[in-house]
This record gives sequence, C-alpha cells and structure tokens, in this order.
Amino acid sequence: MPLHVREELRWEKVTLFRESRWIPLIAVVLLICLGAVCVLGVVGGTTFLVPLSRTEEAGPVAGAGGPNESNAAPPTQTREAVETPKEEPESPTALPTGEQVLNVPGGDPPTLDPHLSGDATSAEYVVEIFSGLVTFDRELEIVPDLAESWEVSDDGTVYTFFLRQDARFHNGKPVRAQDFKWSVERACDFRTRSTTADTYLGDIVGCRDMLRGNANQVEGVQVVDDYTLEITIDQPRVYFLAKLTYPTAYVLDQENVERGGRTWTDNPNGTGPFKLAEFRFGELIALERNENYYRDPKPQLERINFVLSGGSRMVMYEQGELDMTAVGLNDIERVTDPTNPLNSELLTVESMGIFYIGLNVEQPPFDDMKVRQAFNYALDRQRIIDVVYKETVPVAWGIVPPTMPNYENPDLKPLEYDPEKAQELIAESKYGDVSEFPDITFHALGAGGATGRVIEAIVASYEENLGVQVEVQQTDWATFLSDLNRPDNPNQMWGGEAGWIADYPDPHDFLDILFRCGSFQNHTGYCNPEVDELLDQAASEEDRERREALYRQVEQIAIEEAPWVPLFFEVEYWLIKPYVMDAYLPPMVVPKYQYYYLER
Repeated sequence: MPLHVREELRWEKVTLFRESRWIPLIAVVLLICLGAVCVLGVVGGTTFLVPLSRTEEAGPVAGAGGPNESNAAPPTQTREAVETPKEEPESPTALPTGEQVLNVPGGDPPTLDPHLSGDATSAEYVVEIFSGLVTFDRELEIVPDLAESWEVSDDGTVYTFFLRQDARFHNGKPVRAQDFKWSVERACDFRTRSTTADTYLGDIVGCRDMLRGNANQVEGVQVVDDYTLEITIDQPRVYFLAKLTYPTAYVLDQENVERGGRTWTDNPNGTGPFKLAEFRFGELIALERNENYYRDPKPQLERINFVLSGGSRMVMYEQGELDMTAVGLNDIERVTDPTNPLNSELLTVESMGIFYIGLNVEQPPFDDMKVRQAFNYALDRQRIIDVVYKETVPVAWGIVPPTMPNYENPDLKPLEYDPEKAQELIAESKYGDVSEFPDITFHALGAGGATGRVIEAIVASYEENLGVQVEVQQTDWATFLSDLNRPDNPNQMWGGEAGWIADYPDPHDFLDILFRCGSFQNHTGYCNPEVDELLDQAASEEDRERREALYRQVEQIAIEEAPWVPLFFEVEYWLIKPYVMDAYLPPMVVPKYQYYYLER
C-alpha cells in the first residue's frame, strides 16, 4: 500500500503506514520492527504507506515484491495449533459458544473511502468493509471474490469476469456489473482526486484519459450483462489481477456515495464480511458481522472493537481489556523470555514491509547522487538496530523484503557502513564540502513532542560521520501523506518511522511503483530511463527466472543511485489471548477477521 502509501507501522508517540499501503505500510498493528505500508502506503500501496513505530504505546500502521525460490509462500502466522492450512478452513457448522466480540488496538484512519485509501491504517478497515473482484487466500494466492470466475484472452489484454449472483451489498442490494463500471470510473475521475487510481487502475484502457480530464468514461470497462464484466488493459501485464486486489478497485454503491455526499463513509454500504457499526474519532471504531456475506469462510465474530484510546496497550492487554496487541520495545525483552507467562501468547510475523529514509533527488543537496550515496555509507544501520531496536528487526541492505515469495537477490551489492567512503564522496560531489550544503530538514512523524529514538539516532549518526546538522520537523500522519502525494513533494528528506508494505506479493509493487519515472508513489522524484526499460520488460515477462533477473538489475541500480537509505525490514510481535482461535496474521494488509472466532 502506498505508504501506499502501503502500512505504515504503528504506535509510539505517533500514528504510523504500503499509502498504497504506506507501511505506500498502514495496517492496524503494533509494530516493533508498518507497517504498511504504507503501509504502503500500504494501499499501493494498499499499496499502503506504513509508518512503523517501536514503542510501548500502540498506534496506527500504514502501502510489494519479487520472486524468491527459497520462499515458496510468504510467511503468514497463526497460532501454532492451527498452522496456515493448504485449503481454506471450513466455517464452523454453528457459531462458537460465548460472546463473539474481539477487542483489538487500532488507529484513526485518514479515510474509509477505498478509492482514496493509500495507507495501511485506512486499509485495515477498508478491506473488511468493502471488497472487489478478486482477493488473496491465506496462502496469498489470488482467488475469486465478487467474481466467481474469469477468463483471459489469448493476447493477455482482455479479462472477462463472471460475478457471483448471490453477492449483495450490506443493505441487500444485488451487486451488478454496472456497479463495477461506475466504481472504476469514479476512481479514475480526476474530480475524485484519488492518489492511487493511476497506479492500480492506470493499465485499464481509458482510465488515464479520465484522470487527465480527457474522457467521461473508462472505455476499457464494458458491461456485457448484469453479471458479466469485461476489462481491457493496454498491454499484457502479469501482475494485473494482483492490482485488482487493491482497494482502489473495490466496488461501491453509487446511490450510497451520491446520497451521502462528502460524509458518505459515515454510513458505508459495502460488500465485505463486516459492516461499520460505530466510529468515534480518537476513541473507537466498531465493525459488526455482515450476516449476508457471500463467501466462505463466513465471519464468526459478532463485533470487532478497534480501541483508539486508553493508554498503554500492554496494560490493557494484561488487564483483559484487549484480546490482542502488538508489543513495543519497552516490553519485548520480557515477552520473549521463555520463563515469562506471556511468552506462550507471543506470535512473530515477518512482514513484507520496509522502513527507509527518502531523499528528494529534485532538492539540493540530494540532487547529487554522490551525496545520496554518502548518506547511505554514513549511517550505521546495524548499530541503530542493535541499540534502538534491540536486534528485533533485520537491517535492510536492499529494497525487496526477504519474505517476498519467488524472489531473492543474493548477489546484491549494498552501500554498507563506511564513513570514510562517505566523506570521500562528499568531496567528489559538486558541493565539495558539507559547509556548502543548504539547510537540511528531516520530516518525521510526530505531534511536536520529543523526537523518536530512531530519528535521534539517525540525526546523531549524520552529525558524527559527516559533520552535517539535520533539523527535524514533525508532521501528523494525514499531513505527512498529503505532502508526499503532492506532485511537488515539499519534503527534502523523510521517513525513519515510515515505510512501505506490500499491496500484493510481487516485486513490481516495490520496484516499479516506487522507482519508475513519474509514478505517483515515486515520492523521491527519481528517474532513470534504463530502469524504466527493464521494468517494461519485466511487466510482460512470463518466465519467472528471466523476470526475476530483470528485477534484480533494477534493485541494484536503485541501490547504487540511492534515492533511498534502506533501514530495516518489518517484523511484528503480537500477544494473542489463548481463546482467540485461528488468529491469522498475514505479512501484508488483506481481509483476515472472517477467520477469527473466540472460545473462552
């Protein structure tokens, strides 16, 4: 989700985010490492941008991948007694006994509009309330959702979807092909101001014409009959179906949106397994079971309470006020201690998310590649991980998370810690010396309080190794995302506690969406025609090994030209009460609560 954008991790002093699920990572999870990503986004990109945070307090999380033979499937976590099944689990024949109300920590979403969602925090709710043509199962394989089947033309450009005839909106209205056409055209309408439509729907013939104001419909979406939809894309793309899992492609009820006006999401008429029951900003978001949900497994939980306030999440968990919570750095050592009673309730999830520092290549001094490289060499990432994160997350020397299925890049040459090399590069740059740099501002998540420990460590490392004074400017999550999504991104340097979480398990969601010239989620302004040419080849390459090789080249070039300083790959630590059954914790933002049930 675009940080996407893409989760967005979560809770410290700030709310964190693949937009496209800004991790481009924002899922609603407490991270220790959005993410989400991000998320992402996050939804991205989602894709969801994800600000990830690492403290005692819980907060929001925010926006994708590559091929890896050693990882046949991405790691998803469930309680050990219920390993991730090879097939979809059967729903219980009768509701479990006892109250089916789940209490979990949550974060305030920037939006509940799927077409505007671009962070993991928003996506966490959106994917439960709404749905689209296709989705992911627990193995992160694409499966039918509102479409019960589909066909693809021989040339790979025309997708014909056959809709479920038993699918209904929450109010009982049938879902028709016309609803999808209207929804795609709303997302692609420039007046909707979606920051994710170009990324996830732009391959559809006519979408970009609407986004530019040059058409009043999307030519590539045609209604064959009430239950048959035809979508034509501009050229074969092996990842197109995966893009349709992103919230921007979800179906909306036209009457609900138009009658509700700007506040239609206060009472959304979705199609997902849960309905919005209550939303008190800063206090509570409650979802209730959709009794008419069309797909198995049917949701067993009667209600999910996402608690947005209340103090320490760990204290609330230990007092029984929360049934699940992410663990922050202040508590990680005691919960990982095998002699501590809480250890038996701990689950660890290696997410498909990355945290990084973004460098705006259109603003000095980062318009010089050697300066960007120097900022990579000058940062002692391993020390930050060891001291600040207590060795709970792995250093990111590359871009694509190691949990990405069917992708690995063992020969990647990273820009590892070398302060002497960093100083040499500054001397070779057009600036010659750091005294010739303009003022440097690091944009970080926050609300004007004390700066987070990771940001303090980053700033100190640059001062020690480069003699550079970096000023930190804190920004709330919604403003942070808004600024990044501006065509003239005003941020000079940003991140640290924000990142990207996968929208779908494919290297395209990281390398193409985040580094292609002109991509809406390419917030650094980086552009290399050679990279674009390699990405174009990978888009239609069906041979997995050749496609993987192309993405390896792209990743190496992006590392060498350094629009990012990668920091670490996301890991989440969760405590889950023993009576929470089938607690599915996926490595990206996907619908999951329909699997849960309680046995007190």
